[in-house]
Amino acid sequence: MLEAFGFSNTQLGDIFAIYGITGMLAYFFGGFIADRFAARTLMTISLLATAAGGLYMATYPGFEQMRLLYGFWGVTSILLFWAALISATREWGGQRSQGVAFGVLDGGRGLLAAAFAVFAVAVLRSYMPVDMALVSNLERQQGFRTVILLYSAVTAFAAVLVWLVLPKTSAGTDEKHGSSLAGLLQVLRRPLVWAQAGIIVCAYCGYKGLDNYSLYAVQVLGMDEIQAAGFTANASYLRPLGAVLAGIVADRFSAAKSIFVIFLILFIAYASVALTTLQFESSGFIIANLLVSFFAVFALRGIYFALLEETQTPKHLTGTTVGLVSVIGYTPDVFFAPVAGRILDASPGALGHQHYFIFLGFIALTGMLVVGWLIWLNRARSLSGLTVNR
Repeated sequence: MLEAFGFSNTQLGDIFAIYGITGMLAYFFGGFIADRFAARTLMTISLLATAAGGLYMATYPGFEQMRLLYGFWGVTSILLFWAALISATREWGGQRSQGVAFGVLDGGRGLLAAAFAVFAVAVLRSYMPVDMALVSNLERQQGFRTVILLYSAVTAFAAVLVWLVLPKTSAGTDEKHGSSLAGLLQVLRRPLVWAQAGIIVCAYCGYKGLDNYSLYAVQVLGMDEIQAAGFTANASYLRPLGAVLAGIVADRFSAAKSIFVIFLILFIAYASVALTTLQFESSGFIIANLLVSFFAVFALRGIYFALLEETQTPKHLTGTTVGLVSVIGYTPDVFFAPVAGRILDASPGALGHQHYFIFLGFIALTGMLVVGWLIWLNRARSLSGLTVNR
C-alpha cells in the first residue's frame, strides 16, 4: 500500500489517525443509537456506505483525499455498526456463554478475514512478475486496485446477508429506562467501565501492532513483499482458534483472569522478539514468537467484551457502555499508527523494529496492571453486594 500510493510511514500513520478521530466520536454517539434501534437496520446501512468508500479508494486519491476518505470510514464503519454488533452478540450469548459468544463472533470474522486475505494475496500475486525485483509501480497499483474492489464487493455482500439473516428485533431497547443522558451518567459513575476501557486500549494496541509485521518480515527477516503478505495472511488463521479457545476458557474460569494470563504471554513474546531482532542465528525463533503474539492478540479480542456480563453491566445500558468504552478503548486508532510510524522512521531498519517491540512490551505490561485493577474492583463490588444483602 505504501508503494502503490507513494506514502511514507508517517503519512500513512496520519491517515489512520483521521480514521481514529472520527471513529472516537462515532463510538460515543453510536452507543446511544444502538440502545434504541434494531441492529439489522443500523448494520446494513453501515456496510453499504463503507463499501461505497472502497470504490473511491480504488481511484487512487491523493494524500489529502485519503485522509477525508478515512474520516468518512470512521463514521460509516462505527457509528451505525459497532455498538449494535456488540449488543446483539451479548443478547445472543446469555448469562453463561458470553466468552463463547464473543469468541465465535471474533473467530468467525477472523476466519473469513483470513480466507479473503489469502485470496487477495493470490490476486495480487497474479499481477506481479516472477522476479519481484522487477515489479513496476503500475503493476503494483493494478493488483492493489483489484484487491480494494474485492473487499468492497465482500462488504456490500455482507450488508445483504445482515439484512436477510439478522432478526428484525435484534438489539435495541424501548425507552422505559429513561433518557440517554441519565444512562450516560450512570455509566460514567462505574469505575469498572473505566477499567474495561483501559484493558481494551492495551489489547487494541497489540492488534494495531500487527499492522507492521509484514514490514518487519521484509526489513528484518529478508522476505519479499509477497512472502511477507502471505505470512501475515496465513497467520490470520490463528484468529478463530485464539478467539474461540479463549472464549471457552473465559466461560470456564473468568474473562478477567484469562485476559491477565494472555497479556503475560504477549509481554513475553514481545520481549523475546525485541531481544533477538538485532542478533539472531535463525529467524525461526522470531517467527515462532510473532505467531504466539498473533494468537494472544486474537485471544484478547475474542473475550474482552465478555467483561460486560462479568461486571454485571445493565442490559439496557449495553449500547451506551460499549460506546463509552470504545471511545476510550479504541483511541489507538488515533495515536498508535503515528507513534509507530515515527518510531520506525526515527531508526530505519532492525533497530527501529526493536524499539517498536519494546514499545509493545510496555503496553502489554500496562494491560496486566489494568486487569489487576479491574479484578480488585469487581471483587470489591461483589463483597459490597453481599454486605448489603446481609
